[in-house]
Amino acid sequence: MDGRRATREKKVAAFGSVAAAVFLTGLKLFVGLETNSLGILSEAAHSALDLMAAIITYVAIVLAAKPPDLEHQYGHGKIENLSALVETFLLFVTCSWIIWEAVSRLSSRAAHVEANAWSFAVMGVAIVVDFGRSRHLAKVARKYQSQALEADALHFSSDVWSSLVVIAGLVFVTLGFPAVDSIAAIAVALLVLFVSYRLGRRTVDALVDRTPSGLYEEVLEAVRGVEGVQEVRSIRLRPSGPKVFVDTTVGIRRTTPFEHAHAIMDDVERAIHASHRDVDVVVHAEPLESDDETIVDKVRMIALQKGLRAPHNLAVHRSGGRYFIDFDLEYRRGKSFVEAHKLAAEIEREIHESLDSVEKVTIHLEEYQPEEVELTAVGHAEEALRESIRARVLLDERVLGCSDVTLLRLDGAYNASVTCQVEESTPLDEVHSIVAETEGALYREFDQLRRVTIRAEPA
Repeated sequence: MDGRRATREKKVAAFGSVAAAVFLTGLKLFVGLETNSLGILSEAAHSALDLMAAIITYVAIVLAAKPPDLEHQYGHGKIENLSALVETFLLFVTCSWIIWEAVSRLSSRAAHVEANAWSFAVMGVAIVVDFGRSRHLAKVARKYQSQALEADALHFSSDVWSSLVVIAGLVFVTLGFPAVDSIAAIAVALLVLFVSYRLGRRTVDALVDRTPSGLYEEVLEAVRGVEGVQEVRSIRLRPSGPKVFVDTTVGIRRTTPFEHAHAIMDDVERAIHASHRDVDVVVHAEPLESDDETIVDKVRMIALQKGLRAPHNLAVHRSGGRYFIDFDLEYRRGKSFVEAHKLAAEIEREIHESLDSVEKVTIHLEEYQPEEVELTAVGHAEEALRESIRARVLLDERVLGCSDVTLLRLDGAYNASVTCQVEESTPLDEVHSIVAETEGALYREFDQLRRVTIRAEPA
């Protein structure tokens, strides 16, 4: 939902609370002074505190809506929690004064309380206003998960019950029991203290980043349900105002391609957002070595962890319960033979350490050029070389045609790209053998070839 719309609705609700608190504070104070009812005066003080709390809530909502900056990278949402803590402190101070004054009146019995129609009228009006205000605040708080508005709603709903207690006290005053007014005031103060305790506890929980009850389990279930997530290694939750920040680390098969792994991380974010709208999710993925990895997978991972390209022509053979592994491995151009051999020896050692059942590892080293190289297309001067290459390829009777030979020159040496035709019914392994044998023959007979690539097509 649009953030501006949410902020606007929250501001309207908070401002309405301020206006209602101003009206009720003035009304209760006037009638309380006229009737000398400590119960109504305590309600006036309570409404004055409501006014202060409503103002604090409004200011907090305005400030909390500010976007994150360099000094507040998680945003300003905790300002809402801080405002609730200030409200709690004010409630405790006011309730302590009400209880002190009520006990003093009960001990001295010097106060005169007048219960008249105005007393009952003001409390009736207060109940109606507080009930409507608390319902509206609670609705907006639930809609946008605003702890500040939820605290206000809880605060003002308690006003309804405290007003009913005051009315009960006034009824007893009319029956000739004025002390009940002070007792009602104490009851109001105790009720407010109870609400303040609940509010304060929730506020402190938010300020110290305590995880909301049940949220961890819900997020864990959502993450575990994402296809491709093999393991949930950690989940950290940090509430800040209406928003919750979620940091989770998941284990994904290390053989998973990067693009697929990123898509799984996106699915984790969507799964969490599906159940909790106003959350900020950060997903960190770590490679996981699964129990069902094949020998081929493990060999490839060992090579990739060395910063090399994935090995190719990788073959695994089994004999007598032991494995023999052969593959080609490309290393960066410019390395010496000693450096390349040392790297191959390290890979071989790690394969033996990881796989006890491996008898022998044979690695064929090849050099590759990682950077883009500017090559020169040959002209008619090299036509004889091109025809010689075509003729050598056609010496293999299994090759039915040679439709293209492309030569590119670099420092007196050539890259040859050859396209040949093979009978379409030829098995794939035999095609691979034809290509490998032909490439070897070209390297042996033409010293000027630095690289040969043969593409086989069905005739």
